[in-house]
Amino acid sequence: MPHVITQSCCSDGSCVYACPVNCIHPSPDEPGFATAEMLYIDPDACVDCGACVSACPVGAIAPDTRLEPRQLPFVEINAAFYPKREGKLPPTSKLAPVIEAPKITRDGPLTVAIVGSGPAAMYAADELLTQRGVRVNVFEKLPTPYGLVRAGVAPDHQSTKRVTELFDRMAAQRGFTFYLNVEVGKHLTHADLLGHHHAVVYAVGAPNDRRLDIEGMDLPGTATATEVVAWINGHPDHTDLPVRLDHERVVIVGNGNVALDVARVLTSDPDALARTDISDHALAALRSSAVQEVVIAARRGPAASAFTLPELIGLTSTCDVVLDSADHDLVLRDLAQETDPLTRNKLEILAKLGDASAPITRPRIRFAYQLTPRRVLGENQVTAVEFGVTGTDEVRTLDAGLLLTSIGYRGKAIADLPFDEDASVVPNDGGRVIDPATGAPVPGAYVAGWIKRGPTGFIGTNKSCAAQTVHHLVDDYNAGALTDPPRKPSALDKLVRARQPDVVDAAGWRAIDAAEIARGGDDRPRDKFTTVPEMLAVAVTAPKPSVRQRLTAGLLG
Repeated sequence: MPHVITQSCCSDGSCVYACPVNCIHPSPDEPGFATAEMLYIDPDACVDCGACVSACPVGAIAPDTRLEPRQLPFVEINAAFYPKREGKLPPTSKLAPVIEAPKITRDGPLTVAIVGSGPAAMYAADELLTQRGVRVNVFEKLPTPYGLVRAGVAPDHQSTKRVTELFDRMAAQRGFTFYLNVEVGKHLTHADLLGHHHAVVYAVGAPNDRRLDIEGMDLPGTATATEVVAWINGHPDHTDLPVRLDHERVVIVGNGNVALDVARVLTSDPDALARTDISDHALAALRSSAVQEVVIAARRGPAASAFTLPELIGLTSTCDVVLDSADHDLVLRDLAQETDPLTRNKLEILAKLGDASAPITRPRIRFAYQLTPRRVLGENQVTAVEFGVTGTDEVRTLDAGLLLTSIGYRGKAIADLPFDEDASVVPNDGGRVIDPATGAPVPGAYVAGWIKRGPTGFIGTNKSCAAQTVHHLVDDYNAGALTDPPRKPSALDKLVRARQPDVVDAAGWRAIDAAEIARGGDDRPRDKFTTVPEMLAVAVTAPKPSVRQRLTAGLLG
């Protein structure tokens, strides 16, 4: 009874090190790890011990006999990653190579500020806190932590959101301090942070969407898929996003996983979504939605689809997904020419999709290929989108009331740090920020996550990314390249509270978390607060730390 990794795999890699027979690959030390769509268990080598199940932070692993019907394709997907062999492999006791934790050899406590609280930030904090005496202060501009896991994962992917339970355990470690509702660049500067820490790690992601530069993109009824996901999830900055659902069709340009998430939510049964942590305002809009079709349009052909195989399987097992006859012909053409096994798997699924000419009996999703957007039509709001058929002079027009773009992300420049506008990342060498003018490291400045490597990988990919950055940071600390902060730890707390009296600490976050869970009742995992004043009103009810607790945390030292 081998175990199987399924759709919600986040590529954290913890399962790799838990496995006693080294049967889960690619491992973080292997070249394909950073680009793999998921991890895979070798069915011939698995000894059915279940260690991987306990290690997985998102519940993505199960015995093959306990899979739901929609998960059954993952049995073959896991097996197909490994070469065909004769006979059963004997068990081996060889563990996957473990990347050693950084070792601090210099006297004195290392203090590090981390800007951002998403996966890259939390994994960096956890890596640092493997060493005794390290102090980590995490700064987040919202009153709630965990970044895109809270606001960017679709509400019907609750298993993926379970990784926040791991982050909660990380935040409870000795030496970890939250400064929530504090914006670096507004309340504190880079210099302020270096005045109280040996180093600053920026893990701020790539918060800006790439924009489609065509006529009409300023019309009401245009937005990005990322903004809509944030609206669906109740992000305070997007609560009032005007999402028009009074037309029978929505068009999404771009076909990555975020596009699939939005299309799936817009065509899902609102009663099913009501059992998730979807925001109340989004649920109300979906209950009155007139949308019958979401068209996911891509410039290139089916073989170049940007979505991952696990997400395609998840989509087609839960939604009505169709192709028109011309696109079906494109799929068959690409399938006849394609040699890459992963791409062939995607094409084989696409080839089995229903016919778009069939009557619409419930809201559906339609994939459309080789459509290059030319302009958005409408006077006071979007009424249609005009496309050119890629590589031809043919023009096609799709009526729609809402146009969303999902064509990638861009990092945002950070005050006082260099920025590569072309790559939209902070220039770095393995996480050390580099001054392009001199080629030398910027003292005390580091990056992790998408602002370091660009918008690639999955939640768990940030674990190995953050580990690399922390190893270099600790090496620099041991070598004496990081200057001791001139101010005591207590000075930081006083400075933050003077600049931002509404700072939210860990106790405040726990109060918000508990209140949201209580609001959800028995039917929902939580009912989120969607405005900052609501969050702050709950946070102030949390018990204040005693003098002894603050002394223990080092805040008065």
